[in-house]
Amino acid sequence: MTRVTLELDSQLHLMLLEAAQANRVSLEEECYRRLEGRAWRSRYLQALVAELRADDEQRRARAG
Repeated sequence: MTRVTLELDSQLHLMLLEAAQANRVSLEEECYRRLEGRAWRSRYLQALVAELRADDEQRRARAG
């Protein structure tokens, strides 16, 4: 299994906690659900994924 570590600002963390409670799942399950694509309506997660992709592209450009 691949391990993923996310750094979240407090507002996003709170939003994820509230969504987990509303969906009656753990915070981890809520994150998995969203990362699996079942909740891409979240603009916060869309921005996070875009930022992660940009960081990865920059790393590859520096390495290559």
